[in-house]
Amino acid sequence: MIIKFLTSFGRYLMLMGRTFGKPERWRMFFKQYVKEMAQLGVDSIGIVLLISFFIGAVICIQIKLNIQSAWMPLWVSGYVTREILLLEFSSSIMCLILAGKVGSNIASELGTMRTSQQIDALEIMGVNSANYLILPKILGLVTVIPLLVTFSTVSGFLGAYATAYIGHIITPSDLTQGLQHDFQLWFLWMGVIKSLFFAFIIASVSSFFGYTVEGGSVEVGKASTNAVVSSSMLILFSDLFLTQMLS
Repeated sequence: MIIKFLTSFGRYLMLMGRTFGKPERWRMFFKQYVKEMAQLGVDSIGIVLLISFFIGAVICIQIKLNIQSAWMPLWVSGYVTREILLLEFSSSIMCLILAGKVGSNIASELGTMRTSQQIDALEIMGVNSANYLILPKILGLVTVIPLLVTFSTVSGFLGAYATAYIGHIITPSDLTQGLQHDFQLWFLWMGVIKSLFFAFIIASVSSFFGYTVEGGSVEVGKASTNAVVSSSMLILFSDLFLTQMLS
């Protein structure tokens, strides 16, 4: 088990060494970079906004009904909702969700290219396939993920306001007071910084599993599953240390 892990980790490091090189054609690289940003990030905006909206609403309702009491200020629900969204949900939990959507996409795409010998064709033509295929995905996702985290936070706040205006769970003035109470801008930056690490984990680990597929379509499916599981575990593991360091 340990030997297998060390072998895979060594192959991962070697692949990353090939990936982070100088692109041979900058024009082609930027074209791929923009394409990956649109495919991996922009196409995920819808699901990020939808999930964050309802999670923000649910958090606000749960805090109001189950935690807030007569001994607490009326703005506690808004304050706790803001802290949960900023510190954990919009960065860590949202990246876990994106690991399932984006990670499986990357692993399946590269795995299919490997099994159909498209990667071998690039190598025969003298192209650094790792640099050509993987680097735009990593840089594209690292660029877009912080924006998605920001959109997630805003959408969560809108969901909380929906409970105030539509569900009448809390008054809008109390919610606004809670969202503004003792606000620290660093908490927003914490989420952005953590998302940069999570984006690199999702893109690089998923690319590794897809790029190193051996076999046919069944192995591609297994690689996609392994990519999502490994990315999720590494995100949770790194979140523990990043939270401790950034706090």
